[in-house]
Amino acid sequence: MCQAQSRKILTLVLIRESSRVLLGMKKRGFGKGNWNGFGGKVKVGEETIEDGAKRELLEECGLVAPCLDKIGELDFEFLGNPEIMEVHVFKTDSFEGIPAESEEMHPRWFSIERIPYHQMWPDDKYWFPLFLKGSCFKGHFLFEGFNKIISHSLKEVETFKNNEIDSIVQQIPH
Repeated sequence: MCQAQSRKILTLVLIRESSRVLLGMKKRGFGKGNWNGFGGKVKVGEETIEDGAKRELLEECGLVAPCLDKIGELDFEFLGNPEIMEVHVFKTDSFEGIPAESEEMHPRWFSIERIPYHQMWPDDKYWFPLFLKGSCFKGHFLFEGFNKIISHSLKEVETFKNNEIDSIVQQIPH
């Protein structure tokens, strides 16, 4: 494992309606060309990580989610980069609005039988099925480059408590 010196707090929101999932094709920046959930950095001034997740969802596909449930924590390390990307994964089946394309993402619904794993991050094939079955999870992935996983660990957890989520916001550098 790399000697990580800092952490970047990020969010990922997954929208599910019974037998389908809303994903976005990343049009620019980190992850360009991959289908993914919606999310990004938590900004200074946001009181909770969930607030950052809700803002990113609105910016990237025009949806408002009154309530998000935290279902995962994923740490990503990349060889040669001392920063760990700490991603807080949320889900919801309740939202307002119609998914709309933004400068960053092109949203599209996929049936759960046709999730485009071949056009997603390589780690998604490990944890996404846990999301689909309704489990909570924690994981760590070590990458060489952006497409090769060198090692990983992933486990199901019982749940995430709200105070765990809020306390993490204290760690965000200002």
